[in-house]
Amino acid sequence: MDDDLHLSRIQTAWSMVRRAHGDHTAVHEAQQTLLDRYGGAVRRYALAALRDEDAADEVFQEFALRFVRGDFGKVDPERGRFRAFVKTVVYRLIVDYQRRQKKRARESPVHSNLPEPPGDESDSLGDDAAFHTSWRDELLARCWQKLAVEEEQSGKPYHTVLRYRVDHAELRSPELAAELSEKLGKPINAGAVRVLLHRAREAFAELLLDEVVDSLANESLDEVEEELIELDLLEYCRPALDRRRAK
Repeated sequence: MDDDLHLSRIQTAWSMVRRAHGDHTAVHEAQQTLLDRYGGAVRRYALAALRDEDAADEVFQEFALRFVRGDFGKVDPERGRFRAFVKTVVYRLIVDYQRRQKKRARESPVHSNLPEPPGDESDSLGDDAAFHTSWRDELLARCWQKLAVEEEQSGKPYHTVLRYRVDHAELRSPELAAELSEKLGKPINAGAVRVLLHRAREAFAELLLDEVVDSLANESLDEVEEELIELDLLEYCRPALDRRRAK
């Protein structure tokens, strides 16, 4: 795999947060990298909470603005995981948005259809599942994207084979081989398909494991496993995690 696709082993999310609020030329690059990497999860969560594209975009823009102007520069990674930090920030932005909408509704004859905001932050605990889902979906989406990039660079059809298998789970190996032979433009038998699928799953698991490691301040494998369990992703990564433990 290309080393450029494994920068997460060098730069964790928390280290980039510090870089993104430093006083050097790498600030803009770090800010953009973080927003590119985690902006999707922010948007997904905001959209799930507000059910309005424009509202979700407004929350994301406010998140990006606060990040770029340095509001998070003094956040202590020892206080918790990067995922929890992002969730707290976005949750507060959503509540602020709802309060603004409620105020506008009182000042206008047009009533807002948005739900009432929670009374205090303790009520946010019920939103953990929604944020976990948003975060998890974004991690998986990023891994599919990276697997596609790897396929373009290496020529190994891991993305094509694995994606086709996921989208056509009902096909048996011979049927899958016939379909993929046509799709890839070359003959491939059932045995070769099974080998390709195995390697594609391994590649996907390594990418997913790197994405999770990247979001943690403490890169111990025990913490990585705990995060995978919380996000319901351990089944994808258990063999890859075991291989890293054995190193």
